[in-house]
Amino acid sequence: MTAAVSDPLDVLFDVLADPIRRRLLRQLVHDGPDTATRLSAAFPVTRQAVVKHLQALVDAGLATPERRGREVRYRATPEPLAAAVDWLVDTGVRWDRRLARLEQVGRPYPDR
Repeated sequence: MTAAVSDPLDVLFDVLADPIRRRLLRQLVHDGPDTATRLSAAFPVTRQAVVKHLQALVDAGLATPERRGREVRYRATPEPLAAAVDWLVDTGVRWDRRLARLEQVGRPYPDR
């Protein structure tokens, strides 16, 4: 049995679907690199849970761990969000075109 390869965009949206991960990413973007220990102080979950959420961000390319001695600091790498934005814009444009075609079909006479 071969494991299915996930689309990077699917992985990205899956990771961003979790509110704790979105908050962690937002905090890393706004406050800069930080450790799991310090980050976990702001969350209602254990440090170990925060580490697992951070690893999901790393796996999606949204964070990068940086070892400094015994500490691991996580840094936001939001560049993969560009793919999500592109997909959302493209989907919005396609949706708008479909709605415009439906509107035209619903009219008995073209506008003059």
